[in-house]
Amino acid sequence: MKSTTTPDGLVIVDKPSGFTSHDVVAKMRGIARTRRVGHAGTLDPMATGVLVLGVEKATKLLGHLALTEKEYLGTVRLGQNTVTDDAEGDITASTDATGVTREAVDAGVAKLTGAIMQVPSKVSAIKISGVRSYKRAREGEEFEIPARPVTVSSFQVYDMREAVAEDGTTVVDLVVSVVCSSGTYIRALARDLGADLGTGGHLTALRRTRVGPYKIDRARTLDQLQEELTVMPIAEAASAAFPRWDVDEKRARLLMNGVRLEMPDEYTAGAVAVFDPEGRFLALVENKGGKAKSLAVFA
Repeated sequence: MKSTTTPDGLVIVDKPSGFTSHDVVAKMRGIARTRRVGHAGTLDPMATGVLVLGVEKATKLLGHLALTEKEYLGTVRLGQNTVTDDAEGDITASTDATGVTREAVDAGVAKLTGAIMQVPSKVSAIKISGVRSYKRAREGEEFEIPARPVTVSSFQVYDMREAVAEDGTTVVDLVVSVVCSSGTYIRALARDLGADLGTGGHLTALRRTRVGPYKIDRARTLDQLQEELTVMPIAEAASAAFPRWDVDEKRARLLMNGVRLEMPDEYTAGAVAVFDPEGRFLALVENKGGKAKSLAVFA
């Protein structure tokens, strides 16, 4: 099914609401005319914004890109809990949120900023003993998800306004931005903020504006990509996401022959992108005992 015109690289999609990440991958396989398409980190169906897809050889980058910082804009509703911790689920409790002050909100947000332990939503893709959490929840199973360490480097409230929900409850809607580590659930932040304030809370809107170095201004809608497939070349994608190590022709040749080169001291942790003198992206490597251990080869 591979097309000779399908380039290797990343496609930054502005995901529409109502699509799963898998739906977007399936659509991109048709647009790019190749089966080799994958994504770096899912977005819930309700959410919109940056979804990073890899096409052809760039699919080998995705496992490493998923471990990067992400940025979101969202709306948290105080005064209602839902079964999914977002607007997709049925309301399970309502509490008048009239008395909530900005000072109390800021104090609650501060507790959820920094290195925290977070319990993901039960309706999530987390695996518990090999079974997806959402599958256990749908089958009515009683179970607990262990808390996991995540980092919320920024959690800011831009606006706070009262509203009346469909069931007549007076709620408070917060417009927020969050910068966090991979694996952080924004709807869990909404749930936990509501719990801390005694009102309950859930997420009513979410837009991802950045995944690592890839920002919303580079993203294209599926309709735009159908008109013109815009692919970020794999070398540019790697340069943006990883430290760059330029090697001479001799080292490039040795590396491609499987020799574990000595790495400069500056590259101590994480994946490093190796480039030859002509600017070709050769491989992702990591420093193991001072030597370059290959993670993925692209040349």
